[in-house]
Amino acid sequence: MNRDPAATSSIFFDGSRLTLARQLAGLRKSELAARLGKSPTAVAAWEAGTKRPTPANVAQLALGLSVDPGFFTARSNSVASISGVPHFRSLRSTTQIARDQAFAYGQMAVDVAVGLERHVEFPAVDIPLVPVEAVDAMDDAPEQAARHLREAWGVGHGPIRNVVRELENHGIVVVFSPLQTATVDAYSFYTQLRPIVVLNPIRKDYYRQRFDVAHELGHLVMHGDAEPGSRTIEDQAHRFAAELLMPTNEIEPLLPAAMNRAAWVTLAKLKEQWGVSLQALLFRARRLGRLSDASYRNAMVTLTSRGWRRDEPGIVNVLEQPSLLPQAVDLLAQVGINKADLVDECRIPTSLFRTIVARTPMQASHLEADQEHRARQTLSLLEGGLGGSEQSALNHRSPSG
Repeated sequence: MNRDPAATSSIFFDGSRLTLARQLAGLRKSELAARLGKSPTAVAAWEAGTKRPTPANVAQLALGLSVDPGFFTARSNSVASISGVPHFRSLRSTTQIARDQAFAYGQMAVDVAVGLERHVEFPAVDIPLVPVEAVDAMDDAPEQAARHLREAWGVGHGPIRNVVRELENHGIVVVFSPLQTATVDAYSFYTQLRPIVVLNPIRKDYYRQRFDVAHELGHLVMHGDAEPGSRTIEDQAHRFAAELLMPTNEIEPLLPAAMNRAAWVTLAKLKEQWGVSLQALLFRARRLGRLSDASYRNAMVTLTSRGWRRDEPGIVNVLEQPSLLPQAVDLLAQVGINKADLVDECRIPTSLFRTIVARTPMQASHLEADQEHRARQTLSLLEGGLGGSEQSALNHRSPSG
């Protein structure tokens, strides 16, 4: 019986899994080829499926990309092929490599969620789709979409107590991204398996995080087929989030009509009550006509002078935490299915699995320790599983494919 994981993965090799692993590592095809001592043509052929790598090639790929050989075996679903285009905040400020890496991570999170669903029942996906045209318009389509969602989800009146929990209760996966993709802000995309929202791991502001989550929900509700990244698309998602978190008919009478000392006290109270930033409240006051443009600008100057544009004062310091995946892992542990079993089933690096199912962002020290352990484990496994000629090929890399 053949127990060589590299040989088995060579037989069932799926080129799209190599693409995924390469993007997770943040590498171009040429960079991966150079790392392996192979030609870019060889890497391209493996990813396209026109050539199949040998067991020795698979071993090199596993080592070079810090994954197990089993990562490359075919799955029942390719998440990328059944996913919509990710919505990133600014296409200009992030490189294509960074966006590919972030999208690959999101795909892996969906993959893990689907794997956990083999053992645990998750809430059904329940997102009312309200397509909004990505054109400049003065209508209130984004606000209508937000009001429709509040009604469909039975949110009721008043502040939403926990935005992340609302998404998870309606079947949306919410996770923190790893530190290596922290240059990309919060993003989202829809898949036929599970929609997902990925949060930035270094943003520590409770109030702005809630707005980020509502913003990404807006994309899922309104922009399933829209081209991401435009100013109009982002403005519509902002307006959706503002209406979702601060409904017009409830917040408008509470907002100050002029800026003075009493107005700042009022804004501070509203911030804690509704769980939104001072900047969001001021923007809302201007959009609803409570504040003039001049009053709004003066208020923003005050925020800037006090350093509040980046670090606002606030009472709540703990971020809203995802619980759908972490609770599933905890529940399975109670019936004897531990994380190691789940990692083996998902066939992804332990550090990646831990990041995906974490309630809080993973710290760099934890990730580095996991990656070092994975590298030693993979090297030991491959040295024990390769035959003599294949081990020689691994040790003496050829420049050809």
